[in-house]
Amino acid sequence: METKEKISRTAASIALENKYSAHNYHPLPVVLKRGEGVYLWDVEGKKYYDFLSAYSAVNQGHCHPKIIGALTNQAQQLTLTSRAFHSAVFADYAAFVTKYFQFDKVLPMNSGAEAVETAMKVCRKWAYEKKGVKESSAKIIVCENNFHGRTTTIVSFSSDPVARTNFGPFVDDGFIRIPYNDIDALREALKDNDVAGFLVEPIQGEAGVFTPDENYLMEAANLCREKNVLFIADEVQTGIGRTGSLLAVCGNCTCKGHCERQETFVRPDILILGKALSGGVYPVSAILANHEIMDVITPGTHGSTFGGNPLACAVAIAALEVIEDEKLTQNARELGKLFRKEMSELADKSDLVLKVRGKGLLNAILINDTEESDTAWRICLTLRDNGLLAKPTHGNIIRFAPPLVMTKEELMDCVSIIKKTILNFKK
Repeated sequence: METKEKISRTAASIALENKYSAHNYHPLPVVLKRGEGVYLWDVEGKKYYDFLSAYSAVNQGHCHPKIIGALTNQAQQLTLTSRAFHSAVFADYAAFVTKYFQFDKVLPMNSGAEAVETAMKVCRKWAYEKKGVKESSAKIIVCENNFHGRTTTIVSFSSDPVARTNFGPFVDDGFIRIPYNDIDALREALKDNDVAGFLVEPIQGEAGVFTPDENYLMEAANLCREKNVLFIADEVQTGIGRTGSLLAVCGNCTCKGHCERQETFVRPDILILGKALSGGVYPVSAILANHEIMDVITPGTHGSTFGGNPLACAVAIAALEVIEDEKLTQNARELGKLFRKEMSELADKSDLVLKVRGKGLLNAILINDTEESDTAWRICLTLRDNGLLAKPTHGNIIRFAPPLVMTKEELMDCVSIIKKTILNFKK
């Protein structure tokens, strides 16, 4: 009777969601109730390792006490004023986040897609007012297989048919798509004098954790500067310690802010942040840039009722302090090396794993089957049964991105689960 009750609880929740929610996601069939650190529990009480981290939003672990403390403390004082009035907490946050990442100014938003839209608006306005591009002619270079969000503007330059089908008409005129990790294609596209910016993910996460050549980002940034084009880094998923550096464009740097190690650090003209900016506790995103770019934004030209609200600001300060205080960037780097080593050994033993790729604790394995197959999905179901939660992307790729608070012992326990699952899996 007890088992039936537990099963019915899961089934009832899934049925309720299917009945009353739009079906815009395809969740793994597990109903979660509680999270702490690297662990999640379902409604039946079963414990799992979280190996997705809410798409890298929960870098600091679930319900981190310092971040939750900041949330509850601020929630009892002031949650929202809109920026029709000044807020002491926003002032503190603006000073804190700009110093943390070493930019002059911040423009606060809520979601990652909003931040990307904001960056594009700033880029275009800068092009007309500072670079001298003819009004309504500015173009932004983007990469094929990108994922920057799902607004109508963003899906206009997506190469994912699921994201685009039946959502037109699109705004294709304002974008130039080039292959990712192709410096010659970028050089050719930059010959267009109407190009205002190059928007790029330092690692293409949704596309399957594609990491570019070592010098690609540096060369791309240099080409952009030669042509007076803004280099815009979308670090919504890759930023804030995830890849073993504070920002993925930092190369192997673990310092806070922009160090002088120019051989490894690529300084974006506009930096886009989200997800882990709040530790997964509250929707917080932002773009950062210096005066000469951000000063094109004047009262009334852009805004958000919730952008920069006191609750978000208090949470973001705490979330960034946790990254530094607990040395999570360094932990991601060390554990990432260990994880890829173990997964490479697994690939040598199993025909199911074709390739291992990633950086820091953003990694993926390529499953030996087609994108149309359900092999990766069934592997993830078995991983769930064995106590680890992960999701496929693009059909035959499984992304592994645990919270950065994970210990070496916990990681090796997860490695054992993954190896056991893969080695015993039957197609």
